[in-house]
Amino acid sequence: MDQYSYVGNGDVNAIEDLYLQYQKDPQSVDASWHNFFKGFEFSKANYDSKSSGLGNIASEHVEKEFKVINLINAYRKRGHLFTKTNPVRTRRNHTPTLDIENFGLNEKDLDLTFHAAVDLGLAPSKLSDIVAHLKLIYCKSIGWEASYMRNPELLGWIRDKIEKSINAPNFDIDDKKDILQKLTQAVTFENFLATKFVGQKRFSLEGGEALIPALEFIIEKGSEMGVEEVILGMPHRGRLNVLANILKKDQKDIFTEFEGRRAKDEGFSGDVKYHLGFSSDYVYPNGKKVHISLTPNPSHLEAVDPVVEGITRAKADNKYKGDYSKIVPIMIHGDAAVAGQGVVYEVIQMMHLDGFKTGGTIHLVVNNQVGFTTNYLDARSSTYCTDIAKVVLCPVFHVNGDDAEAVVFVSKVAIEFRQLFKRDVFIDILCYRKYGHNEGDEPRFTQPLLYKAIAAHDNARKIYADKLIEQAAITEAESKKMESDIKDMLQKKLDDAREEENSSEMSYLQGVWKGLQMADDKAFEISPETGISEKIFLDLAKKSSSLPKDKKFFNKIIKLFEDRANMIASDSYDWAMGELMAYATLMHEGHNVRFSGQDVERGTFSHRHAIVKMEDSEEEYTPLNNLGTKGELRIFNSHLSEYGVLGFEYGYAFASPNDLVIWEAQFGDFMNGAQIIFDQFVTSAEYKWRRMNSLVVLLPHGYEGQGPEHSSARMERFLQMCAENNIQIINTTTPANQFHALRRQLKRDFRKPMICFTPKKLLRYPACVSKLEDFTKDKFHEVIDDKLVDAKEVKSIAFCTGKVYYDLMEKQQADGLTDIAVVRVEQLYPLPYKQLDAVVAKYKNAKNYMWVQEEPENMGAWSFMHRKYKTVPLQFVGRAESASPATGYSKAHAAEQEKIVNTVFSYSQVKSVVKEKVK
Repeated sequence: MDQYSYVGNGDVNAIEDLYLQYQKDPQSVDASWHNFFKGFEFSKANYDSKSSGLGNIASEHVEKEFKVINLINAYRKRGHLFTKTNPVRTRRNHTPTLDIENFGLNEKDLDLTFHAAVDLGLAPSKLSDIVAHLKLIYCKSIGWEASYMRNPELLGWIRDKIEKSINAPNFDIDDKKDILQKLTQAVTFENFLATKFVGQKRFSLEGGEALIPALEFIIEKGSEMGVEEVILGMPHRGRLNVLANILKKDQKDIFTEFEGRRAKDEGFSGDVKYHLGFSSDYVYPNGKKVHISLTPNPSHLEAVDPVVEGITRAKADNKYKGDYSKIVPIMIHGDAAVAGQGVVYEVIQMMHLDGFKTGGTIHLVVNNQVGFTTNYLDARSSTYCTDIAKVVLCPVFHVNGDDAEAVVFVSKVAIEFRQLFKRDVFIDILCYRKYGHNEGDEPRFTQPLLYKAIAAHDNARKIYADKLIEQAAITEAESKKMESDIKDMLQKKLDDAREEENSSEMSYLQGVWKGLQMADDKAFEISPETGISEKIFLDLAKKSSSLPKDKKFFNKIIKLFEDRANMIASDSYDWAMGELMAYATLMHEGHNVRFSGQDVERGTFSHRHAIVKMEDSEEEYTPLNNLGTKGELRIFNSHLSEYGVLGFEYGYAFASPNDLVIWEAQFGDFMNGAQIIFDQFVTSAEYKWRRMNSLVVLLPHGYEGQGPEHSSARMERFLQMCAENNIQIINTTTPANQFHALRRQLKRDFRKPMICFTPKKLLRYPACVSKLEDFTKDKFHEVIDDKLVDAKEVKSIAFCTGKVYYDLMEKQQADGLTDIAVVRVEQLYPLPYKQLDAVVAKYKNAKNYMWVQEEPENMGAWSFMHRKYKTVPLQFVGRAESASPATGYSKAHAAEQEKIVNTVFSYSQVKSVVKEKVK
């Protein structure tokens, strides 16, 4: 909120009203107006002593006072448009300008004294001095935007920081040498790589080297304010420099990676060096130790953002007990990506959400002013690449990347702001990219004028060293020695690297991951024991099915919980009870359950009701958190995001292997909005980066005539991505088997993501229930055999997965058919060969083997099963191949479904069905 918004258009009547209020009670107006109206007395005494009452406000000089106030506010609001923040381009012209003539003032007024200067912290001053002061604050190397912020405290704090410092740093000699040292490290490292590894991609930081002192001083200043841990996320540009000079990764290891030597672990496929993560502890000169982690990520710019936030939240929850001041996420963006990638918006909208907030994120934008080959004019419609910050009312600092002290100054202000107000803050470092997108690219093909200017431009280190030499802060000899010492060190590291046979391997099985190990093929042959004692199960079930008597609940909620209590009495537990009991029993054993997604508290299909509300208020009650368990249920409805929220939960699981972490899609097909996270993290991270993850993804799936959008969770896509035991794919058909699958996630000595295709129809289907003994005396079944047939009579086996089993079972039981066994494949990957082979061996008289599915032939599990399971010749029964997952006509759906079921039980038609498909 602007201090003088009333006078933005010179509204004298409004001013007079305020002045009247001030005269009656000086303390009744805002402090800034209080101070300013004191100036009226100054004006009256010195310029208009004859006038009295309200009429003196209309005096010529007092009117000019307000015009000067308008000028000051214009600089505050729009000064950033007229700064010297761009090192290699001429600024675009913006109108109107801040010339005094645009505010009803002229050159004759420059020698007049105005009390309005008081609002800048000055004594009453000449207009010429006020203008000079404003230009010094708002139009030099730093431009700041915050006038859109609605909280006067936040806005006032930023203004004080900027205006009291005259928006200019005042560093002592030691700080200046530290800044030069970090710039020298950054510049020398890039130059060394360029000369020693000619033609190799490194995505250099050249042109944006000020990032290194910015990060150094953010973290050091943060440590003074209680920060113990920093989680970094960044793209590939500048990553090697950050690894070497901020995380202190041994340069020898980086050089070994440049030599192309693979890791000793043959099961580790690896990734390019500028995608890798790293972590280290670093003790700063102030004696404070900070743990710094750089999250591994792909070339999908900004995909790492939600992952960083999830890691941060997990550590804040579990390690720092909700104290966000001890851990800070820092995201480094490119200008084109921060403006163009939608996941940035998804992530910043998490800033204040209960389930996703992390205490504020520092966003550092390395603004190269070009994306790949695209000019910034073609990359966005907004004035700045950082304009997205305005959506969530976060301040933005634009700073010239050639002015190292200015960059460090705003970096310190940013971490102070974050620590005090727990909000995001953006630093837009305007710099340039010395070479093309990579070092083998030719940027002059597309940016000839820009790169002509860049070629003639000194780097930030030389500019700053020359400045310090001119100030006599250092000598030229000291500057050269600083550079030569770093070069000598790098050369020694390179010599050592060339003696290494393999690239280094970093063990990630430390800290919270200690005691876990990477899985081998044998790890999936037998499911672990996941049953729980009847006494504990029944005690938790009864407690979770009761509501406190002193609270008033909605009648339907009371009925729902009565039904749950009746399940215990009748020994018949539905899907919701099985699912909730998995969480309750894990919590009893000391595990936390983290669960998010759209509408997950109630459940999209109104089955879960993990959180219930009072009838007459917004008060909430969470039954599972009132069981007296060691662990906690942390369940949150998310905003309408898939990409961002799935990435967040992946990050949360990344840092909490002993928690059950779940993301549920509202409908399974919505998962395609998060495909990048599935492709680049969930399915491939273990073999790119050697990082396990136990994330559970629930995807409602099944054909019930709801049309193409809400039938298929695209099982075929996940199965196509399966290899090397990277993930688990399950499609369970009983509450108990889902119970055991969820518990199994934390009962093994390794972690794997698990994709669960969950039902819709079966949530309330009378036959889809389990008994107490299924939970307490059993474990997960990868394959469930047909218990309703005589093995000797079976002539055909129908293998299937998921909901279609119940359609087949109904027909089988209704017609009394005993010569077809309906066998459920509950786990599709890793494919349970031994269990499947045991079923085939049991039915010695079987001649026909079918794979039955609801999905079209080119979808579902058919292609996977046909390719992977060769023990018997499978024949396909299902819908004909289709471009769309399902029909939108309910009657057509019903006819198709009936055809599938009838075909399975028409023995003589089985072979012809393979040719005809189901039309």
